[in-house]
Amino acid sequence: MTHSTGSPVTDEATDVFMNHRELLFGLVYNMLGSVADTEDVLQETWLAWSGRGADGITNPRAYLVRIAVNQALQRQAVITRRRETYVGPWLPEPLVADDASADDPVLRGESVSLAMLVVLESLTPLERAVFVLNEVFGYPHTEIAGIIDRTPAAVRQLAHRARDHVLARRPRYRAHPRVRQEATERFVRAALGGDIAELMEILAPDVTVWTDGGGNRRPAGLRPVHGRDKAVRLISSYAARRGPQRLDLRYRRVNGDDAAVLFQGEAPYAVMVMDLTPEGDQVNGVYIVTNPDKLTHVHKDEEDE
Repeated sequence: MTHSTGSPVTDEATDVFMNHRELLFGLVYNMLGSVADTEDVLQETWLAWSGRGADGITNPRAYLVRIAVNQALQRQAVITRRRETYVGPWLPEPLVADDASADDPVLRGESVSLAMLVVLESLTPLERAVFVLNEVFGYPHTEIAGIIDRTPAAVRQLAHRARDHVLARRPRYRAHPRVRQEATERFVRAALGGDIAELMEILAPDVTVWTDGGGNRRPAGLRPVHGRDKAVRLISSYAARRGPQRLDLRYRRVNGDDAAVLFQGEAPYAVMVMDLTPEGDQVNGVYIVTNPDKLTHVHKDEEDE
């Protein structure tokens, strides 16, 4: 974002925008699943806002949200075209907290898990916008109608379709954080150690593994792998191919959930996020992001050195 030039009007516009930036980032990221695209949308929002100025705007928050949401809807067309040539499964860009206890404002409150973002990818752009505004951020249908230029009745219909679709693919449950942490650490130990017996025990029979390498050199499947036997073979082959190369493991909060981040030297190598069964005792989804373009915001902590 372009910073203030020092004029009172620009300073005021900058202050107002920065006061709402956390909200805008959360809204747009949950609509797009990409940090880079979110930053571009926020830049466009800032340009529109600073060019207009705050004079005469009684509700800056509503005005900024309207600009950002509609810019994000336009950006969806660009993302869709990009996805058409993407190699292998596409996963959202993970939001990784700096350390396991970091109180990152982006990951606080309205955090949507990586697994939920994958489900949201199956919605239409408008359905996703309405779902994020209503279910995640609590906007009423009447206010959403003004944001996306639809009638309240149309918004209710979009919200109903989106909610039914999401609940059909992802029932509402949330494993206890301690259970999530234990299951995550147990899976990572088995995966990195090539412990087939342990993997067979912790993976659910209908587990699915997504590996997003973006066509880069790092190994990644060209499509999601379904079923425990195939998943174990895939994960074991990764451990074997890794050979003697040293990878440093760090546990981090990723999109609000416990997850594992692997580093090769100072560079991020992979982010691994596990989704649990409703009982919390097995892993039914594994999301592995190795595409370096999606890990540019991931850094090692100095205290880890």
